[in-house]
Amino acid sequence: MGVAGEMGAVSWQAKSPVVLTEADIASMVIPGRSLYPPTTIPRTHGIPAAEIHLRSHHVYPLDLFAHFAGHAASALGIPATRPIPLPTQRSMWTVLRGPFVHKKSQENFERRVHKRVIKAWDADALIVDRWVRYLRTHQLPGVGIRVTTWERAPLGVGKQIFEQAMEKIRPDTEEIKALAEKIVEQEMSVTSEGGESPTEKPLCM
Repeated sequence: MGVAGEMGAVSWQAKSPVVLTEADIASMVIPGRSLYPPTTIPRTHGIPAAEIHLRSHHVYPLDLFAHFAGHAASALGIPATRPIPLPTQRSMWTVLRGPFVHKKSQENFERRVHKRVIKAWDADALIVDRWVRYLRTHQLPGVGIRVTTWERAPLGVGKQIFEQAMEKIRPDTEEIKALAEKIVEQEMSVTSEGGESPTEKPLCM
């Protein structure tokens, strides 16, 4: 393509759009990015890696820390879900207003525990551990964290455990050989004396 002008012909070529990866997006400094929802990374295999349960008595710090945890997972390249609200746990107590013999009035107290959960998928155990340690380091006051992780054992781990258990209960070859020689020596000494072997029993007539 070309454009003819007074200064001559100017040519250009259309550039293909640049596709940014998650690592590129995470390394970029974008003002105000923390105000928007985190980038959602699609799952690759659908294998659960961890669950982050958040609890608080107040909704604002709970949602703020859940937003922070989602951005941290996105920066580490962990496919994670958005914060999922769980049913609010309510507890109520009724107590007397004063320590009198006859109660004249009562007072009700209520406690609410708000919950959120974030599920992570298809992530290495080392990356998940780094994510959890980062959240615990920057944990927001008033928000509790409970972490559930899954660790995968390599193939053949059952056979290895069985072999290790058999090695522990398997007697030593030298001990068996020494015991056998001792039994043979006792049998030979009894036979040379012309007596009856302690292992032989007389037949009942």
